[in-house]
Amino acid sequence: MTDDSDGFNTLPASLEDLRALRGIRYEMPATLEAFYRRYARAQLDYAATILRDKEAAATVVRGLYHHLAMGWTAIQLEGCGPELYAWRTLKMLVEAHTRQTLADNPRQAALEARDRSLAIGQVARATLDAYRIRMVDAQSPVGLYTALAALPDRQFDVMILHYELGYPTQHIADIMGLQPGTVRTHRRLAEERIAARLGIDLDADEERE
Repeated sequence: MTDDSDGFNTLPASLEDLRALRGIRYEMPATLEAFYRRYARAQLDYAATILRDKEAAATVVRGLYHHLAMGWTAIQLEGCGPELYAWRTLKMLVEAHTRQTLADNPRQAALEARDRSLAIGQVARATLDAYRIRMVDAQSPVGLYTALAALPDRQFDVMILHYELGYPTQHIADIMGLQPGTVRTHRRLAEERIAARLGIDLDADEERE
């Protein structure tokens, strides 16, 4: 995981800097302040990994908390819970940023897509390394990228949070609004999908946090 000295200081240390976004004044509830302190770092890490742009990631997370602040009372009553609601919103904002970049600057979008491809390949390799797999033909970056990029959304997110960012199962569950057992299942299914695509075997008896 990244630490506070890695250049992410564009993200405010508290919600004070979010109080007047877009000229709108509002009071931040204490529960949202606590939510921010608990989850904003992981949300920023995830956005930066996907976008490969720390400034863009900080902008996305600011937008997320602006949205949450404007409807926090209702969001807490969402049946899915505020964590899952925030995670879904974060993903929508990341995707919206990617689409906007493509429309505004196709060249920059192509560069960012290349960087994301490299990041995805790194996660796939970390997965295989964690299982001490000897890769032969599976060393192909294209094969590794394809295997991870083809995962369903939740499996992909769990792999990013666990293998790229180093978060443990319980914290991933909290961030995504899921049960720890569900996170473990998503990770196991993702690992099995990657292994199947690469034609390799995983140690079925190995359990990792």
